[in-house]
Amino acid sequence: MELHDVWFVLIAVLWTGYFFLEGFDFGVGILTKLLARDRPERRVLINTIGPVWDGNEVWLLTAGGATFAAFPEWYATLFSGFYLPLLIILVCLIVRGVAFEYRVKRPEENWQRNWEHAIFWTSLIPAFLWGVAFGNIVHGVKIDRNFEYVGNFWDLLNPYALLGGLVTLTLFTFHGAVFTALKTLGDIRERARKLATGVGLATAVLALVFLLWTQIEGGDGKSLVALVVAVAALVAALVANQVGREGWSFALSGVTIVAAVAMLFLTLFPNVMPSSLNEDWSLTVTNASSSPYTLKIMTWCAAIATPIVMLYQGWTYWVFRKRIGTQHIAAEAAH
Repeated sequence: MELHDVWFVLIAVLWTGYFFLEGFDFGVGILTKLLARDRPERRVLINTIGPVWDGNEVWLLTAGGATFAAFPEWYATLFSGFYLPLLIILVCLIVRGVAFEYRVKRPEENWQRNWEHAIFWTSLIPAFLWGVAFGNIVHGVKIDRNFEYVGNFWDLLNPYALLGGLVTLTLFTFHGAVFTALKTLGDIRERARKLATGVGLATAVLALVFLLWTQIEGGDGKSLVALVVAVAALVAALVANQVGREGWSFALSGVTIVAAVAMLFLTLFPNVMPSSLNEDWSLTVTNASSSPYTLKIMTWCAAIATPIVMLYQGWTYWVFRKRIGTQHIAAEAAH
């Protein structure tokens, strides 16, 4: 296997890790409006992801940096062609981080309510737009012979990509609901399980259609296996949620995300960004990659740094593993 193939796999792993981890905290942010009935319950939801949400975003920064270094042509075409949706995502992530920190800085109800609105919308919008972006990457976009995107913003809003956005939105919300059930106590836990059932059923329908569409257009035997694993894991997650096995349900919803993202990258390879105008103008792991020397240096750096980051993040999740409820929210912090 060539180093550019190795880095394609590593970037796929980074995006998979990002969607697995950031997926549930996007879902929890969405649930602050769909599930929480009052301010103490919203505080409980926010506290379940409070220690980890910023660490989850490290995976996005690493995926973007790795793409820039390993596949500069891919990075340039992607970020120029998808400039507006990626800018919207970036602004949402910035506002979202500020909202988490600023919400409790002042006691006024309007102040806190406005930041809570911000948490909801800046969780929902990226959850949808990431699906749109990856739908377009897999489906193919208008790239000319100079590897430049020559379409417009509206070309990105095609039926396949919009369906991908609905899949990530519902899947992340389901992932967040089972995470909430796993991390909370009392009535909010039971309501999270009930909500997860409804959202999970909608996710199953949308995901099945999207993945079958993907398989028909460009899949092979390997992607078909990933499709079967994704669907089976999602069904199993729904069953585990119904019988109150939140840990299994969360793990299986995570497997669904891993298998679904794996299917997209398996369908994509050896392309990194197909051209819908001419197959010969597609960006591939070969024509979009950096020099072998650059990839070699990157590989050594990743081999040293990645285990350290993963161990630290795993330790964070272990330290903050206990369930919480409204009884753990101090009276003054609930307002």
